[in-house]
Amino acid sequence: MTTGIDPDEVRAHLETKLLVDTVRITRPTGSAPLDPETGLLGSAPVDVVYQGPGAVLSGHGQVTAEGIVGRQWLDDTVSWYRLLTPLGAPVPARYDRLEVLAARAENSATLGRAWQVLDPSEASTVELVRVTRLDEITAPS
Repeated sequence: MTTGIDPDEVRAHLETKLLVDTVRITRPTGSAPLDPETGLLGSAPVDVVYQGPGAVLSGHGQVTAEGIVGRQWLDDTVSWYRLLTPLGAPVPARYDRLEVLAARAENSATLGRAWQVLDPSEASTVELVRVTRLDEITAPS
């Protein structure tokens, strides 16, 4: 006999146990200025779309999250990384940029890396957290 899940209970559990890092999503609002002295492009102006709790999971991290939840709840993806944010967070747009500002894990490999959003968040009849597919654009130095 299978037992039903309580989405509110699972959502609360995920938000407290899994969304433990602080993430920032930014969106470019213009073009990067050219520095006439160096010939290099500067930083493009951005708006902060979201800053708050979240988690970046690799394919391996998704398996770990399933251990926390106690069952499989994310299917495989062609994207190696996924961003998890609370349902109250805004839906990121394609090409928004994501950075992890603070990680709970002392030796987190997510700090110093950046990702871009591949697609707006996944949609589902039963949503537990907002799931957004990512592509890494910088690796740690």
